Formats: sequence, C-alpha cells, structure tokens
Amino acid sequence: MKKSLIILLFGVLSSFTMVAQSTIIKGSVKDATSSEPIPDVTITIEETNLTTQTDGLGEFIFSSNVPLGEQVLRLSKPGYTTKRYPIIVNEGKTINITDMSLDVEQSAAQDLFTITLSDDELNNDTSGADNISGLLASSMDVFQRTAAFEFSSSFFRLRGLDSDNGSVLINGIEMNKVYNGRPQWSNWGGLNDMVRNQVLTSGLTPSEYNFGGVLGTTNIITRASSYRKGGRVTYSSSNRSYTNRIMASYASGLLEGGWSYAFMASRRWGDEGYQDATLYDANSFFASVEKKINEKHSINFTSIYAPNRRGKSSPNTQEVYDLKGIKYNEYWGYLDGDKKNSRIKETEEPILMLNHYWTINDKTSLNTNVGYQWGKLGNSRLDYPGGANPSPAYYQNLPSYFLADSDGPDYAGAYLAEQNFINDGQIDWNRIIDANLTNNTGGRYAAYALYEDRSDDSQVTVSSIFNKELTENIILNASINYKNLKSENFAEIIDLLGSNTGVLNVDSFDGFQFDLNNPDQVAFEGDKFRYNYNLYADIISGYAQGVFKYNKVDFYLAGSVTKTEYQREGLYRNEANQFNSFGKGEKLDFTGFGAKAGFTYKISGKHLLDVNAGYITRAPSLRNTYSNSRANHDVVGTVNGVNVTGQEITEEKISSIDASYIFRSPIVNAKLTGFYTKTEDANEISFYYADGIGGFINEQGNIETNNLVSEVLQGVDKRHIGAELGIEAQVTPTIKLKGAASYGQYTYDNNPYLYVSSDDQAAFYGESNLKDYKVAGGPQKAYSVGFEYRDPDYWWFGATANFFADTYVDVSPLLRTSSFYLEPTDGLPMNDYDPEIAAELLKQERFDDYMVINLIGGKSWKIDDYFIGFFASVGNILDKEYKTGGFEQGRNANYRELLEDNTNPKRRFGPKYWYGRGANYFLNVYFRF
Repeated sequence: MKKSLIILLFGVLSSFTMVAQSTIIKGSVKDATSSEPIPDVTITIEETNLTTQTDGLGEFIFSSNVPLGEQVLRLSKPGYTTKRYPIIVNEGKTINITDMSLDVEQSAAQDLFTITLSDDELNNDTSGADNISGLLASSMDVFQRTAAFEFSSSFFRLRGLDSDNGSVLINGIEMNKVYNGRPQWSNWGGLNDMVRNQVLTSGLTPSEYNFGGVLGTTNIITRASSYRKGGRVTYSSSNRSYTNRIMASYASGLLEGGWSYAFMASRRWGDEGYQDATLYDANSFFASVEKKINEKHSINFTSIYAPNRRGKSSPNTQEVYDLKGIKYNEYWGYLDGDKKNSRIKETEEPILMLNHYWTINDKTSLNTNVGYQWGKLGNSRLDYPGGANPSPAYYQNLPSYFLADSDGPDYAGAYLAEQNFINDGQIDWNRIIDANLTNNTGGRYAAYALYEDRSDDSQVTVSSIFNKELTENIILNASINYKNLKSENFAEIIDLLGSNTGVLNVDSFDGFQFDLNNPDQVAFEGDKFRYNYNLYADIISGYAQGVFKYNKVDFYLAGSVTKTEYQREGLYRNEANQFNSFGKGEKLDFTGFGAKAGFTYKISGKHLLDVNAGYITRAPSLRNTYSNSRANHDVVGTVNGVNVTGQEITEEKISSIDASYIFRSPIVNAKLTGFYTKTEDANEISFYYADGIGGFINEQGNIETNNLVSEVLQGVDKRHIGAELGIEAQVTPTIKLKGAASYGQYTYDNNPYLYVSSDDQAAFYGESNLKDYKVAGGPQKAYSVGFEYRDPDYWWFGATANFFADTYVDVSPLLRTSSFYLEPTDGLPMNDYDPEIAAELLKQERFDDYMVINLIGGKSWKIDDYFIGFFASVGNILDKEYKTGGFEQGRNANYRELLEDNTNPKRRFGPKYWYGRGANYFLNVYFRF
C-alpha cells in the first residue's frame, strides 16, 4: 500500500514537473489607437509552420513544438499594418507578451477598396464593368494594394483577367453570380465597416475555404464576435459616383452569456456623379448576431439588405465627345425641369445566411453554412415601336451624317446639326409624350414606352468547410458546396409616357408575335412583354487540399470537381422560334475539374521563392451558354436546334503558372512575379440593339435588323503573359516609399467561330481572324511610384504618380471574317479590295499613354475615449483626359463601307469610348466611440 502511494505521488509530481517545464508562448494584441483587443489576428512564428489566431479577447497561445532560441513573431490582419516582434525562447519557460499593438493601415482607413472600385463597377454599363478586375480587398501585398487603390480608375484588370476568375465569399458562402460568374458588389455596397474583415489569397495560392480561381479567393467575415467593440459614424462627400454618404455602425464585442451583435446602416445619394444625370440612390442595412453556445459550438446569423438605383452613362463616339465634353451622357433629358435618365440600373437582392462553427477539437473544425438570396435586378431603357429613334446622339442627328452625304458634303445641314447638338443634345421627353398623346386620339398604340429588362433570382446555397491538422506539418482542407438557382427573366413596362392605349406585344420590325399563346396582347404599366422565360441552375462541387509546412519548404496539392446543370423554360411561344421557345428545353450537363499545386522555398528569413501552377476546366456561365435565351432554347453553336459551327458546347479550359521572388526585411518588402495563363474553348456573347447593326447582310453589305442581336464567338483562346512588381521601403520611421508595376501582353490566341442571330434570322460567318489582336479591358502596362508620410501626431499625407500604357479598343469580330472582303450578292471577292488598305483599316486602335497623379491625406484626434478623424483624396489632380476603354461598331460590315466611312471628314460609325474621370475628390469625416 505504501509502495503504491509512493509510485502515485511520484507520477503526479512528474506530471507537474513536465507541465512546468513545457515551453509556451502566449500574449495578446490590441489596437494601437483605441487599446481595444483585436480578434482574428494571425500570429506566425517565422520560418516555421506554427500559426494561430487571436480569440475574441485578442489572446493567443503556442503550447506545442515551440522552437527555441531567437524567433520572430509576425502579426497580421487585413486593415492593419503587419508587425514583427523578435523574441528569445528558452526551454521550459513561458513567454507572456501582453498588449502587443497593431496600427490601422492608412489605406484601409481610407475605405477605398469599396468606394473607388465597386462604385465604379456598379455605375458603368456591362462593357464598362467588364474592365474591373474585382480586386476589392485590402491586402498586405504591395502590388495588389496599389492595383486596388491607384490603378482602378483606369479599369485595370489584374493579369488582364475578368473578375469571374476570382471567388468572393461571405462567411464561406460563394457570392459570384451564376449568370456571369462575377461578384455583384452592389449587394453589400455601403457597408464598409462590416466587410473590412477579409481573408485574401492571391492567384492560385491555397485557401482554406474553397478551390478558388486563378485570381484567388476573398472571404469576407461577418461573424458578430469578430468586430472590434464600439461604434462609428461617418459622413462622406464626393463628386465621383455619389455626392453624399452617411454611415453608422456599432458592434458589442463578446458579451456575457456568449452573445455578440453588430449593426450598420448607411445611405449614399446624389442627383448626379461625375457624368451628367447619373443619379445615385442607395440604402444599406446590416445585422449580425452570434451566440457562442459553448467552447465548441457557435451560431451566427447575418442579414444584408442594400437596395440601390443608379443612372447609367453612355459610351460615345469621339465626334460626340468633341462637341459635348467627357461628362456628356446621351441617356437623359429634361422633364418638368428635372433631369430624367432613361437608363436606370436597380438592384434589390437581400441576403440571409446562417453559419454554424464547430471546433471539434484543437486540431479539427467544421463550418456549415446556409445562405438564401432573392430579389430583382432591373435595367430600364426606351422602347420606340411606333416612333423614331429617341437617342439624341443617333448618327442621323450628328454633323458627320450630313458631311457624308452621297451628293457631297452638306455643310449647312452639318452646321445646324452641330448647333442643335451643342445647345441641347438630350432626350426630348416632351416630344415623346406628345407623340403618345397624339396616338391616344387616333386610337393607336404607344409610339414610345419606358420598360425594364428584369432578372428576378432566388438562390439557395449550402456549404460545409472542414479543416484538420493531421500532424504538426500537414493540414487538410476540404469543402462541399451546393447552389440552386431559379432566375425569372422578362421585360416589364414601367411607364407608358402619356399613352392610355398600351403597347402591342408584336415585333414592330418584322411583325412577329412575341407570344403566340397570347396573340396581339396589349401591355400596360406593370405588364410583362417582349420575352418571358426562366433559367435553372444546379451546381454541386467539392474540393480537397493538403498543405505541408516544413522549416525550409511549404507546399500544397489541391483538387476539385464540379457538376453543373442548366435548363431554360420558355413562358412565351415566340413566333419566330415557335418550335424552339416554349416549355422546358434540354437539360445541359457540364463536369469541371481542377488541380493545382505549389511550393514556397524559404531561402532564408529574407528571401523566399514561391511557385504555383494549376489546370481548371469549368462550365461556361449562363450568359455564355444560351446564345439568345430571350427568344429560344438555342445554346452556343446551334440555331433553331441545328449545329451551325460543327463544334459542341463544352467546358472552358484554363491553365496557369506563376513564380515569385519575395524579399522582406524590417525596411524593405518586395515581390516580383512572372505569370502565364492560357484560356481555351471559351464562349463570348455580345448583345446589342441594332438599328442597321447586327449580323444579316443586305445588298449594300450592311446588316438589316432592328432586334436585339447576339454575336456569338465559340472556341475562343486567349493568352495572358506578364510580370508584376511591388516594393515598399520604410526609409525613416515616418516616410515610406512605394512602387508597383504591371507589364503584360494579353492577346487572342486563335481564330474562333462566329455567328450572329436575332429572333428570326441567323448568319454563320466561319472563323473570325482575331489571333494576335490584343484583348481589350484596361491598360496592359501600368506603373506607380509614390510616398507616404505618417507623423507621430496622427496626421499623414501621400502622393502617387501612375503611368498607363497599351490600352486598346475592343475590336469587332464581325469585321475580321471573310464577309469583310466578299461581295454580299454572290460571295466572290470584291474587285476593288486592297489588302494593304484593309490591313490599315483593321488595325487595332491603341489609346494614348497617360499619367494620373493622386493625393491623399488625413488627421485623427483622441479626445478621452473618443476618436475623430478625416481624410481627403484628390484623384487626377492635373485633370488629365484619357480613354479607359471602347469598342468598334459593327455597322460597316465590309471593306467598301468601312473605307468610305474612314475617308469622310468625320466618321459616322467610329468606335465608341469611355473616358476616365477628370479631377475628382473624396472627403471622409468620422467619429468613433
């Protein structure tokens, strides 16, 4: 008995001795300004695989496999300046580093990652939005931060790629739209304080949330417990997209009983932004409530409601800009003394999500999420079934039309057109209403109507994310995701503009019924007309990833599989497609696979080499699957169910590789990256209304239709190759120098098939000779140099000079087909065709290089426990005029017509352009408590 007691006491004492001799690093992190604890700060012991995060009290601990000797703790969190703390670890000792501090990063305090980018994207029409990279997250990466804050006004695309190549998640739920693959930032716009907690991975680097794309993954975290305790009220003024903004937010922090909550409301408004009559009316509401059930389980509920209305601005020919300036917008006119814009984009898509966080043990976690989003997206426009084109910039209203008179230049007519356009040049709403009132007296249908193209979506998303630390060196990430979408698409009359006779639901150009099941329908305000159909999508995906971390090298392997199903259901029997439009069409199936791998080799603590490579196949988006979904069931490659290109619709293929050299020291941080991305078998569909534009050549070589035209490119290959550099140097405690550069070459890599279709006609043109033409979409070369001065008395100032080159117009694929040089009547080559002149006519326009200088600065004060601050930015302070993008018009479909147009004193059908903003400002004042 005594012997057993001695053995027991010895064991207990040995256990205490072992605990006492264990090596532990623990500590806490607080905000340098407010002294509040900061949750979710990533703490890394450099040159090891040891990483942890602070909890809701800002505390952390390393208790196993702690390395001895001189070590460096690296503290990082989006929105804060990264810091490095050197420590000395002795065996069997506990190091307790309390109240380490992080400073709010000035670029994050500027709120520019949602102001500058998302509002630009939202305020442009589709072609303008295509130029946005989607890089909307604050990042520690110098180049990405510069691209987001400095290059965005030029519609710079990261690596020349569209934003559908990156994933945006909220609490692990993917928010990219099924229709076009892009995130729609307006759905959470104006909620800056609530969406600043982000985890960003760039490129193909591994993410613990999903497989991602070649532009990486951004996960926005809206857990109530993750927000700093306190409130903030902000007022902003600007002349960019809106003129006024007010925001208020409050977060409780972690309360007794395990509850926490966060709320926010904001409003942004203005009669017009930088362009004329671009009204802005947006309200945003946010609520997040979390209950920490116990140490293992927590449930969070988030709701977001951000309805918004925005007036669009028009692309214009150079002739129009020369007459009216770069702020001109053809979409509006005066009505009862107010500016009325005919093109309004309205978005109202609330988001609800429920998230369950399960910490199974200290090495295993499971996060299960359910999200539901529904609502409407509408784009208004004028319909003129019984009247003339109401566009004030219609080519027959401009001087160039009279100067190109076949009987010789009509200078008198040109002068009158010029003066009329300069003195007015806007929509004549009164004339439109008078025309409808006149039709009322004669019992005729409305000559004009204002209607809205609507998409009413309802989507359910379910995801489950699993993370497991298999060993001290190996981490397993896996997830499974499911999306179910029903998208109702239709046109709806929103204003009959004085008519009481309604609109006849018949194509005014060719007399076809839009719905044979309800012939000669008369539509009034609130009625659907023109088209009415549903799109369905079911997507299930899964991925698994292994991350391996060792002292000298980290590497990862990841794979994914995605099953996608699409189906169209027509609710109208379109007369031009009566056997291919009504009811449910064929169900389409796509299977996508992804594989990627990469490694980071730690040459030393200062020098690292990072390499990533991946191959992805994915289903085309809904937009690029159905060639004319408003009228029929046809998918890309088919017309009336018959394959016209000889190619079946298939998955896109993307292969990508990048390699980076990273240098980091207490003074200098730099990253140099080379990248290559190849896209194959992609589809591109362009939609536009045509008045003599489209795809059906008449005897003059022009196109003859007045319907919505779809121009389809099938089997598009593109090549993106280039390099990125970001560097910053803290040359003194108060002065930081920074620079960034992107050098790219983005080109078409083959000659894809092209055909054009409308409701009742189609024409196949064979190959479009696009190989080696530049891919349009912002500058292919961009450079930035600048500095920041940050005074110990909490004021700061910065300036950057940004240089942009190699921005190209988007070429017309139709002009690069054989129809350009063949006679439309007999198909033989034109006898006056000159290849050298043709090459010059088809040369892609390269815009002028330009420089933009931006200034920014601010100041903050602490009064007791309160904080007051402001910052102001001035963009393009030198008021430089520059083109950010544009596209060729396809009206002159052959050599003879294009040559004639180019030899006129002024081109009637020159390219249409977008210009960047001239000098602009943003002012922000806040009160934090």
